[in-house]
Amino acid sequence: MHAVFRSISPGRAAEFTQLIDKDVIPVLRKQKGFQDEIAFVAQGGAEAVGISMWDLKENAETYGRGAYAGVLKTLEQVVEGTPRVKTYEVSNSTFHKIAARATA
Repeated sequence: MHAVFRSISPGRAAEFTQLIDKDVIPVLRKQKGFQDEIAFVAQGGAEAVGISMWDLKENAETYGRGAYAGVLKTLEQVVEGTPRVKTYEVSNSTFHKIAARATA
């Protein structure tokens, strides 16, 4: 899972949401291993968090080295500063079936 934290330009939250829906999600759907995208906008619209789910870490990394640059370009008109990207491993989810890890 990749989590991206962004500051949204003042008064641009609705436009940010539209760009995610119209331009970003179609790009993500074309990426190998993409599973889901969840975007959150803070009350007041000053910040956003985007969480993308991937089948394998390698596919998320490939996206990060390739198509992600185009996504940033698309959103640069409505966000400020450099997004912070973090990678996490999903341990629990009610939305996605998570493969159980074998423990020794």
